[in-house]
Amino acid sequence: MSNLELAPSVMRFYGETVNEDSRLRSSADGRMELVRTQELLRRFLPPAPARVLDVGGATGIHAEWLVKDGYEVTLVDPVPRHVETASAVCSAIVGDARDLHEPDDSFDVVQLLGPLYHLPDPEDRTRALAEANRVVKPGGLVAAAAINRYASLFEHVTYAHLHTERIRDSVSEILETAVYDGVRGFTLSYFHRAEELVAELVASGLEDVQVFGIEGPAWSLVKAAEQQPGEGPTDDLIASAMEAARMAEPYPELLAASSHLLAVGRAPYPAASAAPTAPQTAEIGNSHNS
Repeated sequence: MSNLELAPSVMRFYGETVNEDSRLRSSADGRMELVRTQELLRRFLPPAPARVLDVGGATGIHAEWLVKDGYEVTLVDPVPRHVETASAVCSAIVGDARDLHEPDDSFDVVQLLGPLYHLPDPEDRTRALAEANRVVKPGGLVAAAAINRYASLFEHVTYAHLHTERIRDSVSEILETAVYDGVRGFTLSYFHRAEELVAELVASGLEDVQVFGIEGPAWSLVKAAEQQPGEGPTDDLIASAMEAARMAEPYPELLAASSHLLAVGRAPYPAASAAPTAPQTAEIGNSHNS
């Protein structure tokens, strides 16, 4: 294992405080995030049984559905208790996204559905993406999730306290700096703009990069409904918010309203053996259904 370490607050948050598996299964916006991530990845995944490296895979919540779909999954996570839980789902090891102990060109897919959240130093994000590019096979898929720069603005409206001085100041700092210091509530985090996430994947050498809003522009309505007394958001509201996420995909201006972003790209083929491909591209938004 590398001598690289995550910030102590991040290790405490995931090692002692929060259950990421529970968040994605129990909260309404968490369930939207899980289902939409599956939906988006399944568009790009190669046929099973391809090899998937799930970097920062936590307790195996994404590995679980990938294994059920027939993929051969190896999970890497820095939190020992995550790895212990995930080992019941797939092969799981303690490791760091910035220093993967896997051979070059050894996986058909590398997914980072969390590491970029907690690497505020751009050099660390560059290393993580470079490692993903190194271990994925030529032509293979790299998928990276990020927290949207404006997510905290929408989220704290749902809690009906954005107008209070402390919360307003905290969210204003995130909007200005893209970093949350992790002093209370959430932990040390980095918040991406969509175009920035695309640029980072392209800079790592990936091609045909696209970015999607995972929960779409209506997720905060669902979260607000969940905060109200009573039974929470209706199935119809959740279904409408999910449809809004799908309908928003061709419109890059709506990316800013999603809670999380998902970027996908392909590793290039070596020049000497390159398969015929279109020139390298980078898209803000998606045109598959436009």
